[in-house]
Amino acid sequence: MKESALKIFCGNSNPALAKEICEYLDVPLGEADVISFPDGESFVRINENIRGADVFIIQSTCNPANQNLMELFIMIDAARRASANRITAVIPFYGYARQDRKDQPRVPITSKLVANLLVSAGANRVLTVDLHAQQIQGFFDIPVDHLYASPVLFQYLKDIETKNLTLFSPDVGGMKMASAYAGMLDVPLGFIAKRRTSAETVEAVSLVGETEGRDILLIDDMTETAGTLCAAAKLLKENGARSVMAAVSHGVLNEMGYKRLASGVIDQLITTNTTPVQCRDGVPITVLSVAELLGEGIKRIHNNASVTGLFDIKGF
Repeated sequence: MKESALKIFCGNSNPALAKEICEYLDVPLGEADVISFPDGESFVRINENIRGADVFIIQSTCNPANQNLMELFIMIDAARRASANRITAVIPFYGYARQDRKDQPRVPITSKLVANLLVSAGANRVLTVDLHAQQIQGFFDIPVDHLYASPVLFQYLKDIETKNLTLFSPDVGGMKMASAYAGMLDVPLGFIAKRRTSAETVEAVSLVGETEGRDILLIDDMTETAGTLCAAAKLLKENGARSVMAAVSHGVLNEMGYKRLASGVIDQLITTNTTPVQCRDGVPITVLSVAELLGEGIKRIHNNASVTGLFDIKGF
């Protein structure tokens, strides 16, 4: 039987990352029109033959989340109706991941709804990076390949001076991730207890760990308003920290986030390009690329090979 041709397409959420992935794989980015009509409706037309092809559609569901999500649904549907053999939704940043359970009366579990809609649209597989809630993998009735940004971040972090470094989780919920980083870097670990006062405001209440004269590295999976990170950094510096940097998998920054980072309370934010990140004057951001990580994942899925090796950390 003839092997299915590899075809890669992208929506409008992160075309720069899609092009990087295609460059790594040495394959052309597929030709497709993904446009919005004046009334806001999305329209997709795939401009090449994909009958029998192994199709990968790259689309982060970041801001504007609803538009990007709808584009993804429509692209999957278009590929299915064009007789693609297999369709993999490559979602570097999976939006709606914070709505993964009923924590209030009469609220939806939107993460599950999104999973249902992806399957209904025609996705056969999902490839994503650092889900905010790992149990989302169980919301799907199709295979989910869940990669981690840690190999990319570690390649940068391994070169920083660790003699005076203490690693902190900015909240109790992130202790598992922070503990893994602390173990790999062989540095002490601490955590901060926080209290959320609104959707955009967080108060750091107390901390456990050594801070006096220390350089602090905060670890989290994502930041949007930078409220949690900046509140943590403020408390750490009030308790004698010499410097505070932060490393997050997804820099889903809005204007409030950029404004808070520009205040200088965090000396450096290290993140990846799972979503488009603007590098602005006066905002200390370092952006690392996950193109090789995702490109290798796509290659292995296409070749029906294991992706387990992508969890290995080189240089440790």
